[in-house]
Amino acid sequence: MKAGIPVLTMILLAACGGGNNNAAKENAAAHEDHATTAPAAPVKLKDEKANGVYQHYVHLTTALINSDAAEAKVAGTAIAESAKELDNAAAIADNAQKIAAASSLADQRELYALLSKDVIALVKSSGLSSGELYVDYCPMANNDKGANWLSAAAEIKNPYFGDQMLTCGEVEETIK
Repeated sequence: MKAGIPVLTMILLAACGGGNNNAAKENAAAHEDHATTAPAAPVKLKDEKANGVYQHYVHLTTALINSDAAEAKVAGTAIAESAKELDNAAAIADNAQKIAAASSLADQRELYALLSKDVIALVKSSGLSSGELYVDYCPMANNDKGANWLSAAAEIKNPYFGDQMLTCGEVEETIK
């Protein structure tokens, strides 16, 4: 019996080590795949004030993707403040303030559709100095009327439904 324990220990160690080698090989292969993909340039708008609005819009989008109504209120307030510095951005400021004051996540998402339309127009009029943006579309948003939003990634993360339908939607346009 005593002689069998070291043998069993060696067998277990060899088996565990073999599993780790496979895992290490898989991790190395995954790392190689990521190493060949160049990181995307950060998105920056040509107009610095418009860029401020866009950065807060990203914060709002993330809050809605995460179904975080409290954080969406914070982001809405920040967008409203930043939009006041822009000419012809009253609709953005107004909708952002309504998002900040909304009593439910559903109301915030409904207002987000209006805000996104105006932010997309702002981004297009400003243009990008670096990176690229995707205009995404969800046909089920806005009571099945459909709605757009901006994303810096081609991967769909739907702010209109969050984790209920996170990948619902498609890239409709690329802004470079």
